Amino acid sequence: MSNTADPVNPVSAPESPVNRFYRTVWRWHFYAGLFVIPFMLVLATTGMIYLFKPQLDGLMYHHLLFVPPGGKITPYTEQVNAVQSAYPNAAVSKIVSGIAPNRSTEVQIVAGDKRHLAVFVNPYTGDVLGNRNEDNNPQAIIRKIHGELMMGKWGDYLVELAACWALVLLLSGLYLWWPRNRFKLFGTFIPRLSRRNKRVFWRDLHAVSGFYGVLLMGFLILTGLPWSGFWGDTFAKVWSQFPQYVFDGAPQSTPLTGSLNQKGIQTVPWAVEQLPMPRSLGTPETLSLLVQHSHSDIPAEADRPENTAVNLDSIIAVAQSQNLPMGFSVSLPADQTGVYTLAAFPNDPRQERTMHIDQYSGQVLVDVGWHDYNWVAKSVEMGIAVHMGKYSLANQLLMLVACLIIILLCVSGAVMWWQHRPTGRLGAPAIPTTVPSWRVPLVFVALLGLAFPLVGFSLVAVLLLDYLVISRIPLLKRALN
Repeated sequence: MSNTADPVNPVSAPESPVNRFYRTVWRWHFYAGLFVIPFMLVLATTGMIYLFKPQLDGLMYHHLLFVPPGGKITPYTEQVNAVQSAYPNAAVSKIVSGIAPNRSTEVQIVAGDKRHLAVFVNPYTGDVLGNRNEDNNPQAIIRKIHGELMMGKWGDYLVELAACWALVLLLSGLYLWWPRNRFKLFGTFIPRLSRRNKRVFWRDLHAVSGFYGVLLMGFLILTGLPWSGFWGDTFAKVWSQFPQYVFDGAPQSTPLTGSLNQKGIQTVPWAVEQLPMPRSLGTPETLSLLVQHSHSDIPAEADRPENTAVNLDSIIAVAQSQNLPMGFSVSLPADQTGVYTLAAFPNDPRQERTMHIDQYSGQVLVDVGWHDYNWVAKSVEMGIAVHMGKYSLANQLLMLVACLIIILLCVSGAVMWWQHRPTGRLGAPAIPTTVPSWRVPLVFVALLGLAFPLVGFSLVAVLLLDYLVISRIPLLKRALN
């Protein structure tokens, strides 16, 4: 966003404190834009595609996802046996029930050649319909680009840093948009799209669209940050806490429930990622340690028929008795002390449910749902649902508008710079002739540093580089200004 004043020569009056601060903020806005624009274009484009994942999956994999409804559901153990017969060297890791009567069962496996495949089974006939390579699944690739630029944790940090700097861009842009004299309808709230004056055309297109989109863009950034590697992980450790009764007495292991979210596939909600995974014990001596949640009506081991084995069908029977919404997943135990994990992650976060079940006794060790979340976890989960457009088509279209505004701001900002940049120079707004008061900038930096450490450190580095290096070396000053 930019002010309705001339973006090339915004300060014609003597260098008053207000003008000096305005010029400093404009310079921050310029540098932030140079860094953020490439990342924001990638995030907006990939986010725009991923918003419509349900519709795109339906078009691309219709023959795998949809089946004629009717008849009796084939036992899930038989469906998995059919997959193992078709892929004899594969290891089954997760089963996802169909989200509707006309949807297939998804069985995730690691094939003998180490490929991660999603195999689809007709739940009524037990026939294997085919597979989808999750390593090359376009939607999984889009999500990895969106989250980490296909660069692992360092890409994750870059995306987080760009998102935090985008907040700087929004705040500084809002300040620059604010009229310095008085509000005018045209140029402030309505863009002047005159073809005769390209400078005014692009400036107003940038400033006015930025003003109307600032809340949407800020929402997208803030609701995406909980998934980031540095800030998001720290934020989750602080705020993803549960009442002690959730796992009091359950034997815990080192892995966290969030370890089930792998390969760009979300198995469990953000709210439970920091929840310790319990261990399966299942011996008579240790059954007293196994905690059954107060609202669970799963029969105790003593009430079960003698020699009843715990298998996939009995675990899914638990899900059905607990009224988990369709589309829930069952992650299989990873080893001899692992647990079955039932996870319901529907579009409505209020229906989320995560249950860890002992693989030997069938006892529920941990059962976490919406009512166990604290207010922060509930806010994050609802924000993520809106961010991903999970509520409705209207929700998807609203987030699409936000992505399009981001793209428009990136393009218009780049065009304004390109049209008016000095030949052979970067064209950054000039450093004020006298250093402005540091009181407001320091407060700004301190608040951002406390809220978002990565942007705080980088902002301090940029300020020091700008005022202690660039402004004091004539060659750099000529090249960058």
